[in-house]
Amino acid sequence: MSISLYPLASLAQIEQTPSRQDGIPPNLEEDLRAYGCKLIHQAGILLKQKQVAVATAQILFQRFWFVTSMKQFGIGDVGMGALYLASKLEECPIRMRDLINVYDLLLQRAAYTTSPKTLKSIEFKYTPMTYFGSSFYDMKDALVVAEMQILKRLGFHVNVVLPYGTLVNYLRVLGLTSKENVCTRAWGYLNDALQTPVYALYAVPTIVCAAILLATRHLRVPLPSQPPNCWWELFDADWEDVWSVCGYIMRLYRDRDPDEQKRLFTMVSKKGVRKWLEDNGPQLVES
Repeated sequence: MSISLYPLASLAQIEQTPSRQDGIPPNLEEDLRAYGCKLIHQAGILLKQKQVAVATAQILFQRFWFVTSMKQFGIGDVGMGALYLASKLEECPIRMRDLINVYDLLLQRAAYTTSPKTLKSIEFKYTPMTYFGSSFYDMKDALVVAEMQILKRLGFHVNVVLPYGTLVNYLRVLGLTSKENVCTRAWGYLNDALQTPVYALYAVPTIVCAAILLATRHLRVPLPSQPPNCWWELFDADWEDVWSVCGYIMRLYRDRDPDEQKRLFTMVSKKGVRKWLEDNGPQLVES
């Protein structure tokens, strides 16, 4: 990955990620990335963690998969390690035990979602781990290893620039701060973009311009968009890059088949990914 103010993936890493080299289709990798970020987000809410730490964790999580395959590490373990590391970086540390308990709850709930319909008549009830059992210490070891691997494989380049301050400045320049619905929606798009790889692909000004573009178009707020007076050029953003980021964000909202969602729940661990590759990998890699 490039060493700059915004650490970005190289062209070679973008064209062929380690997961794709191992036979994971691009769409499935994208969905697994998004689901891993959702787990981080849900864990952050339950832990009452600061938004800056949760956002930082999701960006580190996305960067990690440009240097490592999902066949080697599970998205659950890496998400847990990313949130633990980000909490230290943003100086709002969390207890390891609390993080493990929350992830155990989320994974149990996901398992309940994929259970047979005959069992869904029973209301979900969380069963806490026994702290002297092997499951707790297995998750603890996985958390420590994941944090270490994130630091090692990213070369300790864990600097993250969040887009929220830039968004406020751009909205002021464009005279949109008085339109609360535009501000709220653009902020929401920036949060949703954390579930995509864009923070590892594009500079922050480009991502912010994409969020503003989506918000203003959906709310039908006119901005100068005809050459030579294109508003995004004011912020040194290229139209092709802005439009590409919009595509990443909008793909998050597509309808998914229930079987696709169920498949994601079973691939949180590296064992689930490897099993899926054994059953389906060869045919899908060729296509």
